[in-house]
Amino acid sequence: MAERSTAAVDVAHSGGQGGGEESPRTDTTEDTAADGVTPQHEDREADAAAGADGGAEDTEPREDTASPPASASPDDGTASSDESARTPAANARAARPSPPPPELHSGHKLAKRYRLEECVTRLDGFSSWRAVDEKLRRAVGVHVLPADHRRVRPVLAAARSAALLGDPRFVQVLDAVEDGELVYVVHEWLPDATPLTALLAAGPLPAHEAYELVRHLAGALAAAHREGLAHLRLTPGAVLRTVTGQYRIRGLAVNAALRGISSDTPQRSDTEAVGALLYAALTRLWPYEEDAYGLNAATQLAGGTLMPPDQVRAGVHRGLSELAMRALVNDGATASSENPPCTTPEELVAAVAELPRIRPPEPEFVHPAPYERTTYQQGVLAADRGPVGPGNRPGLVADAPPALPGRTGKALKWGVAALLVAALSLGSWQVADTLLRGDRGTDTTQQNEDDAQEQSKDSPAKKPETGKPVSIESARILDPGGVGRESAKDAGLAFDGDEGSHWQTLYYASARFGNLKQGVGLILDLGSVQQVSTLDVRFRGETAVDFLAAPSSASGEPDSLHDFSMVSSGRGSEVALEAKKPIKTRYVLVWLTELPLTEDGEYRGRITEIGIRS
Repeated sequence: MAERSTAAVDVAHSGGQGGGEESPRTDTTEDTAADGVTPQHEDREADAAAGADGGAEDTEPREDTASPPASASPDDGTASSDESARTPAANARAARPSPPPPELHSGHKLAKRYRLEECVTRLDGFSSWRAVDEKLRRAVGVHVLPADHRRVRPVLAAARSAALLGDPRFVQVLDAVEDGELVYVVHEWLPDATPLTALLAAGPLPAHEAYELVRHLAGALAAAHREGLAHLRLTPGAVLRTVTGQYRIRGLAVNAALRGISSDTPQRSDTEAVGALLYAALTRLWPYEEDAYGLNAATQLAGGTLMPPDQVRAGVHRGLSELAMRALVNDGATASSENPPCTTPEELVAAVAELPRIRPPEPEFVHPAPYERTTYQQGVLAADRGPVGPGNRPGLVADAPPALPGRTGKALKWGVAALLVAALSLGSWQVADTLLRGDRGTDTTQQNEDDAQEQSKDSPAKKPETGKPVSIESARILDPGGVGRESAKDAGLAFDGDEGSHWQTLYYASARFGNLKQGVGLILDLGSVQQVSTLDVRFRGETAVDFLAAPSSASGEPDSLHDFSMVSSGRGSEVALEAKKPIKTRYVLVWLTELPLTEDGEYRGRITEIGIRS
């Protein structure tokens, strides 16, 4: 058993103890949004509560430096001891309430790039959004604060420090910008990842999943603390499991800075947070006195002791149970064991390394069903064989009939043998005749070739006609990069005979597709194999383009760049690409390799007209 201290660290309460945060909320939907922050309906409740008591943050000092504020006393929640030394002007600034959230809405653009889609949090003067990076065409998360928010400097410092870490086990910070009256932090958005809250909603994790969870979290936090970074708000919603089975942590340093959470012992706080998550993964219970994150509080015994996971639920891995109790240290108390408590992520990493690796169970081998001969093979239904018995089950068929008996069988055998002898004799005679007449056959062949040459002199073959227009039946996009979601919706405008219309690509950050891929193109279907000698393409803006063609033997429409062969290349706004000699093909690829800069300051390819000549 482990003695429970009355001072719970921030991971036990979503509001934390530092900075006068609110008491924890236990809504089962907390932290299910993909950016690791509280859902919107909980934020409205928090705002209402803050308005009822005059604002819990009104007495907090204004933060003018990048360093986080000292945490308040965990026992009474009062301000730090140097508060009395502040000047009246400083006290007046500290008493100033948090500015209201920026008036933003869905569809609003930041820096003409990030389009806000859905608000997932609006709390204490800041808001968090799911957004779209229109330049890279990908989903991102954005935290937005007014420029005069008292936590702007700590948030920017935390975001820039987290971005420099570059550890793939954390959700990466992509940008931190001061833009006039707004400050915003942009981070990755992983739509295919599943939060730990959703995993635990289905039940406790298997032993190998819980092992992978604590191994990934401990290693990631140890790397962060070596760089001087702490999370301080590691909740089930801040942990994501990707489709490949990897665990990633979101909100490193930033989520705590947004809420004003700090700790005098950050390594111990993060280590206990990992222990709490491991306890929850093994038992589906929250190891504190109050329900949280959709989990019921762990059963408490007399004296405030906490039961180890293997005593709460049958079948829990004993080594993981002990590891959770060693990480859930309160004032030095831990499970009764000869092993010391883990108070830093490094110590937790060492403790995990001492455990034998827990691998997933081997898949069970399914024995194939016994082979049953079919009615088609035998020609007799089992129902026609009479009553059911041990040797005559329904669905089975009769045994194969015996060989032909008596003289009939012998006669058939001799007949087959005679036919084989006759066939061999006929084949031998034909081979001998061919050998004897070989010279005469050669003379005949040579005479035929001479006659053909003579005829070719009298009537030379016609050369294929060139220069006639070749119609285009349809077009399809070829986008091997796959990150831009190019569309062929308006591809018909590229060969409709009207130069006032055009088909266009998405826009990119540079002429070479933002270094995201090699190019993008239109596959033109000519309807059947045609003779092609020239490809004429007109663009808006000087564009680099390649002319490629599929072989005439292609059985279907190609779907890869490797299915085409290079014919010619060019650059300009009006490009005529000619083959060295006419080719036969059904599929022509117009492949754009470099895009022009448009009048809007973006790089985009626009094809106004395509013509193909035989």
